[in-house]
Amino acid sequence: MKPLPLPVRIAAGLVATAVEQARDLPRMVVELPVTAVSQALQASMRVQQKVTELAIKGDRALGTLRPAEEKPAWATFDDEVDEPQRNGYPAVTELRPTPTPAPAPIPTPVPTGDVDAGGPNALPGYAELTIPQLRGRLRHLSLDDLRALLVWETSHENRAPYVTMLTNRITTVTEE
Repeated sequence: MKPLPLPVRIAAGLVATAVEQARDLPRMVVELPVTAVSQALQASMRVQQKVTELAIKGDRALGTLRPAEEKPAWATFDDEVDEPQRNGYPAVTELRPTPTPAPAPIPTPVPTGDVDAGGPNALPGYAELTIPQLRGRLRHLSLDDLRALLVWETSHENRAPYVTMLTNRITTVTEE
């Protein structure tokens, strides 16, 4: 028996596929909202990952232009403290209870406005901060202070990564 022409076989395959799809339609309609939400969340996560990757690349690029201090004055680790030694071993010292240190108060930002080229009153020394240093201080600032920093940045240095970080933080704070 001679096979049917290709267009006829393709048409029969399309009809069979349509029948199968019609049988699966009730199940697909129920799953559609879950699938749509899942795909939207996946897209959102991909965008967040790309933004984070860009921020990291920006930190690296800016780090070559503005290198950070080798060892900040405030960074002291236990293994770096000079301990007296006897015969190659740490000396035994008198054991006294150590007082519990009080938590350092979070500095209250002063009213905004230009102080000098170093930065606005909201965050003195702002102009010299690197992106990671700025990121660590943004959580402690009020919405007004963040806006003042953004205004200062756009009117002085207008550095794109800083403007983006400040804008994102302002959006986060207003959404909370």
